[in-house]
Amino acid sequence: MSGPTSRLNSEALSRLPLDVAQPKYDRAEVKAGVVHLGVGAFHRAHQAVVFDDALAGGDLRWGVLGASLRSPGVRDQLNPQEGLYTLVVRDGAREDLRIIGAGCGVLVGPEDPAALVAAMARAEVHIVTLTVTEKGYRIDPASGDLIFNDPDVAADLTDLEAPRTAPGFIVAALKARKAAGLKPFTVISCDNLPQNGQRIRAAVLAMAGRIDPDLADWIRRHGAFPQTMIDRIVPATTPDDVARLTGRLGVEDQGMVKTEPFTQWVIENHFAGERPDFPALGVQLAESVEPWENAKLRLLNGAHSALSYLGALAGFEHVHEVVGVPSFRTYVEALWDEVETTLEPPPGLVIADYRNALMARFCNAALMHRTRQIAIDGSQKLPQRLLATAADRLGAGLGIKATALGVAAWMRWQSGLTEGGERFEVDDPLAAETARRLAEADNEADQVLSLLRLAAVFPQRLAADDRFALAVTDAYLSLCRKGAVEAAREAAV
Repeated sequence: MSGPTSRLNSEALSRLPLDVAQPKYDRAEVKAGVVHLGVGAFHRAHQAVVFDDALAGGDLRWGVLGASLRSPGVRDQLNPQEGLYTLVVRDGAREDLRIIGAGCGVLVGPEDPAALVAAMARAEVHIVTLTVTEKGYRIDPASGDLIFNDPDVAADLTDLEAPRTAPGFIVAALKARKAAGLKPFTVISCDNLPQNGQRIRAAVLAMAGRIDPDLADWIRRHGAFPQTMIDRIVPATTPDDVARLTGRLGVEDQGMVKTEPFTQWVIENHFAGERPDFPALGVQLAESVEPWENAKLRLLNGAHSALSYLGALAGFEHVHEVVGVPSFRTYVEALWDEVETTLEPPPGLVIADYRNALMARFCNAALMHRTRQIAIDGSQKLPQRLLATAADRLGAGLGIKATALGVAAWMRWQSGLTEGGERFEVDDPLAAETARRLAEADNEADQVLSLLRLAAVFPQRLAADDRFALAVTDAYLSLCRKGAVEAAREAAV
């Protein structure tokens, strides 16, 4: 009998507690019809679960070969476990465990780029999904263009035999498929970006056009990059989570993920080839994803970002603790009031019900969703989560008091100092630049004006709008002088 510190694997499945759901299909017969780039926790708690459902339904074409484009960490978690891991769904005191078996292994792109390209070029691969975060697209947030002077992009353009970027791997694999007489795979972005499919398509076509115009034309005519909206809260796994699960399972699962019961995936109905029966799996196919996307980015993600900066500045570690403070909870409702005027909800989405559901999700203490996790890469997230709302409201002649506080809270977060005097490292691609601008400004108002000149974050039309600058400056001064709790209370009035 293996001891409690042995790893989860197929041999250990027979010894798991009876209340742990397990794969009932023959994993040896599963084909890797999906390659996923960026196989982090969100993918394992969201898309991989859908493909696991497809396998459970008898369609064994939809196993997932994962790929890390940076470090070997996830490979080292999952490959020793034969790709198996536990999905832990928490809702209050309830906890449901399910072993996900869709994983067909994890490759590490930087270690063997050619192996990943070859895997993506296999005839059995019909879909490539990706969660590489906003910065992984190598797209300029302001212009939407591929950043050709990015060192890794430049390297891919020089030598596509060993890609470094997500667009580079996709172009290299599509080039190989074209040469082999195969159809393109469908590329499905699962990142929280507006027009996410359009963005990865633009990056791929721009790179392919520089390398081989005929390849770019083939991709343009035969490829598919559907827009998507994805929604599930997936907090980072902690060592305590792993230890707790080990006690439940009797084996260690280093690849576990924890999440909430709610899950949603809306995909534009545009594919280059075969796909699972997505509607039967609970995935919505839509002719237009944009209304769903805007509602989610602005209501869920916008509120999450604002709460993360305000809460973390005030010393709160988790989202449920932040919304437990009356001033912050009232502030979120005020922010949602502003957002709601900018939305055109699609049929089937009742905004009042959605808001109530979001607040209940934020209050789920079992998730232990850390504010500092949400605060990562804020400069990449701000445009779609908060600035889009501000631009639409100002364009309609409406105020932006609550939205401006969210923007100001991001600016304040860039200082790397909480209200309690704790110093922390700002995890953001523009951290060095924002720190320099804050340090060189003569006063707090000048700090705001200096940050507003960051073209990579703030569209010129919005940054030059005196109403926007004034609202953000007022919110920033309130934060600096009165603190996050009082600033939130004032913004909700």
